[in-house]
Amino acid sequence: MADENTPKPSYTLHVYYTRYSSWGVRVQLVFEYFNIPYKVAYYNYTDASQTPPVDLTVLPVLDVLSIPRLAQAETEHLRITDSLAICEFLAEQYPDKHLWPTDSHLRATARAVTAQMHSGFAALRAAYPCNFVAKFEGPGIPFDDAIAKDVRKLFTMWEDVRAKTKIRLALLGEEDQGFLCGAFSIADAFFWPVLWRLRTYNVPLAGIGDDGRKWMKTMWNHPVMKAQGNEYFKQERDPLTKMALYDDVFSGKPDVTAGKFAEDWRFDGAAI
Repeated sequence: MADENTPKPSYTLHVYYTRYSSWGVRVQLVFEYFNIPYKVAYYNYTDASQTPPVDLTVLPVLDVLSIPRLAQAETEHLRITDSLAICEFLAEQYPDKHLWPTDSHLRATARAVTAQMHSGFAALRAAYPCNFVAKFEGPGIPFDDAIAKDVRKLFTMWEDVRAKTKIRLALLGEEDQGFLCGAFSIADAFFWPVLWRLRTYNVPLAGIGDDGRKWMKTMWNHPVMKAQGNEYFKQERDPLTKMALYDDVFSGKPDVTAGKFAEDWRFDGAAI
């Protein structure tokens, strides 16, 4: 492990505009919550003037530049693809920030649910593209059996993890901060975009219990997440960030109305 005098590397995160992002926004939230310095480069693949270079077409990508300790040494450049790989790298670089839970049991749980979110819930993802600012309502919004199954799985997972976490933290005599595994971790960041999807597409919360709702309230109303939400609204005010295919997903469907949420919206724990 590098000693305390080792210069810290510089990070540049390459992402599509995060008001529409599901992959990049997870990494950005980890950077922001754990106060890790970084730069960000935004792209818009629907605008020819803002498309990423050919070697950055699959985002997010993290560029890491390590400053050499010896003047004659060359700067080392590492490029990391995939949101989970990036987060794992950051967790190794900043062990004292505890990007994963410190307890081995809770850490295993956090990694398990993160992996499920990383690779699963295909029906929900396909039906509901990420769009943080938008608000769609009406009977024309799809909610077939496959989507409903994914939603039930989410709710059950959140309830189960929170129940087990409360028992484990009580046994350890540690504070429960209300996130999935007690303190905020990579696991919470990976479920951040799906919370948008539930809100954006007015997905019913029927079937979720108190523990799941309390976790949602903790996520939605936390100052760091609120600040990220403000950033998405700031992007929305810049026409260069617009990706019409996500805003017009129900264009021509009279049974769906399109609007947007208020920037000061808060989740009260009852309904979206």
